[in-house]
Amino acid sequence: MVNRRELAGLMGMGAAVAAVGTAAAGMAAAPAAAQEAGGSFDRILKAKKLRIGGVATGAPWIMKDQSTGQWSGQFWDIASALATDMDVALEVVETTWGNGILDLQANKIDIMFGMNPTPKRALAVDFSVPIYNSALVVIAKPGFEPKTWADMNKPEVKIAVDVGSAHDQVASRLCPKAQIIRFKSLDEATLAVRSGRADAQSIFWMGGVRAVKRDPGLGKVVVPQPMFGSTSNAAFRREPDKTLRDFVNTWIVYAQGLGLIREAVVNSLAKVDIAMSDIPEGITF
Repeated sequence: MVNRRELAGLMGMGAAVAAVGTAAAGMAAAPAAAQEAGGSFDRILKAKKLRIGGVATGAPWIMKDQSTGQWSGQFWDIASALATDMDVALEVVETTWGNGILDLQANKIDIMFGMNPTPKRALAVDFSVPIYNSALVVIAKPGFEPKTWADMNKPEVKIAVDVGSAHDQVASRLCPKAQIIRFKSLDEATLAVRSGRADAQSIFWMGGVRAVKRDPGLGKVVVPQPMFGSTSNAAFRREPDKTLRDFVNTWIVYAQGLGLIREAVVNSLAKVDIAMSDIPEGITF
């Protein structure tokens, strides 16, 4: 015989079990709903649109003609070929190198090309396989002639970087004793060298060679030893469905084999008047 108090306890236990069951059902339904909604790859195919981040002043990687609004550069060419193979339209969303990862996380863009993978960035986003190898150089002002990173790792040396970039992270790591002066853009960092506010600018070789070719008064491009090598990759929003990343990885290897990647790089260099003979000794891509 169950008395009233015991019956109330049993009813309470039943309600708790029901609540747990409902919660479990809800947890099971959530992944199912997410799976039904699909990831970025499915959304791109359904919307027939691939969104990439574009830095208007990012020549030769990507650039925008302010008079026509037309984008160009190696990552524009690469992304255009990728979009064509996916049978979707390409849309460029203007951003900065420093904000690219934030825009991925905010779902403003699907891919950010030209991102150098670092441990800090890898905590926030996924990366593709390398698109090509790159090397870090410095633009040294006239009269400043460092030969090694150790030559710049001194308290009196001022190194200009664009904030949040791989240039910033590498220079900060290799030259912790130097004064790292951070600017919003590559162009502002370059101007700091031109005006004498900085002794050098940390930059990847394509941007450094272009800047000095355009304005020889900046100084010269120096490849500090030991040479620091990195890779240029594509970054993706981190999500359970890795289909977009896996597809792009396959496509990159395919495009490399066809020579499409190298052709896009060489064409972009020519557009900013960089010849193969301008590439510093020892640098390959």
